[in-house]
Amino acid sequence: MATAELNGAAIDGAAAFHAECKQAFGFPDSYSNTMDAWVDCMSYLRDADGMSKFRLKPNEVLEIVIKDAAAMREKAPDLLEELTFCVAGINERYDDYGEKPALALVLR
Repeated sequence: MATAELNGAAIDGAAAFHAECKQAFGFPDSYSNTMDAWVDCMSYLRDADGMSKFRLKPNEVLEIVIKDAAAMREKAPDLLEELTFCVAGINERYDDYGEKPALALVLR
C-alpha cells in the first residue's frame, strides 16, 4: 500500500495544509493551493497525468496518514472535516467509474 504522511501538528490552516500536501504528494509547481486543486490532483492517481508522485495500480490504495491528527483537529477542525469530505467524494468518483476506492484517511 502506498502511503503519504502529513504532520497534523504543523497544520494550523489552509496554507500549512497545502504546503504539507505539496511535499507529501509531489504535486506540481502549478498546484494552486486550493481544495479544488487538491481534489483534481488526487482524482487521477491511477492515470499517468503527473499530478502526483503516486501512480496507483488498479486495486492499490493510497493511505493518507495524518500524524498528530488531534493537533490538527484542535487548530483546523473545519479543514480536517473538509479533507474527510473530499476523500469520500474522490472515492465515490472512483466507484462511479467502476474502480475501487483509491484513498484511505488514517488519523493518528
